[in-house]
Amino acid sequence: QVQLVESGGGLVQAGGSLRLSCTVSGRAFTRYTMGWFRRAPGKEREFVAAIGWSGGSTYYVDSVKGRFTISRDKAKNMVYLQMNSLNLEDTAIYYCAAAGGTIATPNYWGQGTQVTVSS
Repeated sequence: QVQLVESGGGLVQAGGSLRLSCTVSGRAFTRYTMGWFRRAPGKEREFVAAIGWSGGSTYYVDSVKGRFTISRDKAKNMVYLQMNSLNLEDTAIYYCAAAGGTIATPNYWGQGTQVTVSS
């Protein structure tokens, strides 16, 4: 069993930055691909970013490339999402996810943290 707890969301002005954190507890953290998803108001949940178990491979949805950076600290059992140059379209609930296989079908989800970008 793996438990995921997100933190770091909040209200930020357009152009600003936030860093989301995901605290991971449970077994075999290092074997999971970790990812971030988001659900904007009135929209389906979408993939944002993922990082492989070794931390050497990262993947991003086109809309955040060059602005967001995913990282993981295996010693601390933490996953981060650094978000820069935020815009109104980034407003969403952000979820941390863990996948034993492909990140497209996570095995575990966090409860989510709200990110609101204001103009």
